[in-house]
Amino acid sequence: MTTVTRFAPSPTGLLHVGNIRTALHNWMLARKAGGRFLLRIDDTDAERSREEFVAAIRADLDWLGLVPDGEERQSARGALYEREFARLVASGRVYRCYETAQELDLKRKVRLGRGLPPVYDRAALALSEADHAAKAAAGEKPHWRFLLDHGQPIEWVDGVRGSQKFDPALMSDPVVRRADGSWLYMLPSVIDDIDMGVTQVLRGEDHVSNTAAQVQMFEALGAEVPAFAHEALLTGAEGKLSKRLGSLGMAQLREEGIEPEALVALLARLGTSLPVEPVADRAALLETFDLATFGRAPARFDEAELHRVNAGIVHHLPFARVSHLLPEGMGEAAWEAIRPNLAHIGEAADWWLVVTGPVPSAWLDGEDAAFVRRAGEVLAGIVWDGGVWKALTGALKDETGRKGKALFLPLRLALTGREHGPDMAALLPLIGRDEALARLAG
Repeated sequence: MTTVTRFAPSPTGLLHVGNIRTALHNWMLARKAGGRFLLRIDDTDAERSREEFVAAIRADLDWLGLVPDGEERQSARGALYEREFARLVASGRVYRCYETAQELDLKRKVRLGRGLPPVYDRAALALSEADHAAKAAAGEKPHWRFLLDHGQPIEWVDGVRGSQKFDPALMSDPVVRRADGSWLYMLPSVIDDIDMGVTQVLRGEDHVSNTAAQVQMFEALGAEVPAFAHEALLTGAEGKLSKRLGSLGMAQLREEGIEPEALVALLARLGTSLPVEPVADRAALLETFDLATFGRAPARFDEAELHRVNAGIVHHLPFARVSHLLPEGMGEAAWEAIRPNLAHIGEAADWWLVVTGPVPSAWLDGEDAAFVRRAGEVLAGIVWDGGVWKALTGALKDETGRKGKALFLPLRLALTGREHGPDMAALLPLIGRDEALARLAG
């Protein structure tokens, strides 16, 4: 059977890193098995859904290279939901209820006071057709609940959490349709998974109780239950959910100079027993992807770690990948010389200014100033090629006896205006002979 996974965001806001982690893991689950990864836009909430968010979801997935093999919109699938809902009505697996939120809250409190589980008491099942007719005549519209089968426990083997078992008698029959006819999440999601051929559902552990009810919905519709897996939710570095983590979107990460390869490398292994490393090769990440490595402890997202991974990624990015992001005139040799000093590609512009100039004049004491002027005289007589830095420092070492920091630092300060930076053997040829002589002459 072909593996089919799906990512099902609601277009009521921008994707954040937690959403992206779910999308990535579903993409990886499908790709490793040679299967299909689908995007389902859960836009049944017409009031809050926005087309600009749909466009942003697609753009974010595209930026990360998580291109779906197909897309569905829940707002276009109403006829399917009505048909399957009618089947459940006919089989008696959904029923009409009329309690208000206040009435339900009171019932919960009464049951808790009696030491009973705070679940719906199924009072609506006792209503006769005459009762329903009377309520309709009075203008009352029903909401609908799915009738859980209390006859046997709900069980499945979770891909992350292992064996799961729920007693349906301790669960409320879930509301699947509101009085205004609109749908809640539970039932349309099951109908879509059946129709789209989804074989594996990988999502956050906050959906575990939903899964217990949905298992019976699959069965009530005569469908095979997909393999479920529930991964630990992301928390902030401080060990708890934070508002920033819940709002950290792709646009903000792009503005901070985060590359898609870095975010994928981090999120691919966050919450697993595998080390987080700056791996840009998707094939290598896929090779080690395995739900068996996922733990149940909270997965901690640390922005500082993301930036460290980003630096590691940048240090290995080829020129072809970054050329369109670099300053005009900066070629492959310059990129390879500068990239070991970058944490973000955007910093390349600062280092390119070191090459093109002007650079701030370095303050040097008398001996160092004289040493640098002599370096210019020596450089003028050296053949200008790829080995010019080695030839220059070798000649100066022999002539002056300087070595180590005393030899290299004054030259670096005079040539770049900075104490640290790219390898001078690679940087000096980029600066050019005339410019280098001018800088050494002060």
